[in-house]
Amino acid sequence: MKTTPYSLGALLLALLVLPAPTTAVATVAAVGDPTPVAAGRHRHTASEISAFLTAFYGHHGPSARDRELAISQQLKEKQAHAPTSDVLLCAHDEPRDIVVGAVTVAHTAGVGWATVTTHWAGDRTDTFTAYVRLDSRPIKLDDVICAG
Repeated sequence: MKTTPYSLGALLLALLVLPAPTTAVATVAAVGDPTPVAAGRHRHTASEISAFLTAFYGHHGPSARDRELAISQQLKEKQAHAPTSDVLLCAHDEPRDIVVGAVTVAHTAGVGWATVTTHWAGDRTDTFTAYVRLDSRPIKLDDVICAG
């Protein structure tokens, strides 16, 4: 039998006692973003963005609390420069209903977005696009681009 130097044997022993990856981690890596993300860095998924936008907008628009805590500084400044308009709804008043469309995620751009449709009196509708940064913590509305 050939003997192995102590340092190599110690290295092999250390490798044997390392914990094996859990199946949950392997599953997330298998079905997650194909682009690796640095350890400990979360990126919002389309379903997380959809849930956030649906809760944020509700049926008639964001609450005062959401307007304060769940929007980017950029949007706060945009609203300050347009005091007669609601930049989060691209409107001047409260809609009858709001529907958030499917979310698209662009990993390389670091952003996700959805078309939001507002319903008004007289069966009138309008749309705008709501953007969320994938790495925002906590999740926040980053920008809104009005359709018209």
